[in-house]
Amino acid sequence: MENVKITLVKSLIACKPAHIKIAHSLGLRRPGDSNTVALNDSVKGKIRLISYLVKVENV
Repeated sequence: MENVKITLVKSLIACKPAHIKIAHSLGLRRPGDSNTVALNDSVKGKIRLISYLVKVENV
């Protein structure tokens, strides 16, 4: 599996509660937070839903 680095680039204020929970499940709490995760189908779906909040880089 390949890994990706996910960085929260926008604030979670005024986002849908479900999107906030998704960001928290990826380990992203505040703007600038980054986390490296294994890329699988569930993570791809989470990234797709909050794509307007995050930046994704291959590691």
